[in-house]
Amino acid sequence: MELDGRVAVVTGGTRGVGAGIARAFLAAGADVVVCARRPPDVPVASAGRTARFVPVDLRDADAVGDFFAGTGRRYGRLDVLVNNAGGTPYRLLGEGGAQRHARVLELNLLAPLTASLAAYELLRAARGCVVMVGSVSGTRPSPGTAAYGAAKAGLESLARSMAVEWAPEVRVNTLVLGMVRTELSHLHYGDETGVAAVGRTVPLGRLAEPDEIGDAAVFLASARAAYVSGASLLVHGGGERPAFLDAATANKEISDGS
Repeated sequence: MELDGRVAVVTGGTRGVGAGIARAFLAAGADVVVCARRPPDVPVASAGRTARFVPVDLRDADAVGDFFAGTGRRYGRLDVLVNNAGGTPYRLLGEGGAQRHARVLELNLLAPLTASLAAYELLRAARGCVVMVGSVSGTRPSPGTAAYGAAKAGLESLARSMAVEWAPEVRVNTLVLGMVRTELSHLHYGDETGVAAVGRTVPLGRLAEPDEIGDAAVFLASARAAYVSGASLLVHGGGERPAFLDAATANKEISDGS
């Protein structure tokens, strides 16, 4: 398989998109370590293989350093770091105060930086790669999740700079995700009717599945992407149909009833 003998860490890899990424790496032959504050409800597994779980608070720099040191001792190498952990509640800018928004920035921007720095020497020794998990929220207005959008915009910029500074030993790329169907989709889109309605706004007609995100991450980590660094790969089903196309009165079929 493509990643036989490789070791991959997936932060936030216990559920949702992270679990999909971890499953894809397992299926590709990699040894996978997932980390989060809480263990998964069920072990993350695929192709008869199971990811190892290690509890880590990614906002604790000392704990992150210990985690990567332990990973290096256990496996002797690290080939891939997927910075997936993140997320945000819906909160308008005027609600909650600056400290609450700062915690969103800490988890979605500073934590990936902390993890990448802690993993750097292992990745450099293996001539490995970092995959940042970004979002279309970082490329368009993100009302209700403005701090999250700002963090994801910063993450993409960080990845491009890291790709230059750490070349040629370490490649760094970003997956820019659109909407993904996970166990938490109902919190954002409502019931099945709501999820289906939101899916129809995507050119491909549906939300992505976590394992599809995993396939894209495996590609960026594989030898097939050996010359890809500093790139942003859009995985959003075609994006969003521009609202003006539906609002405009021009270029539409007009019937006079005859």
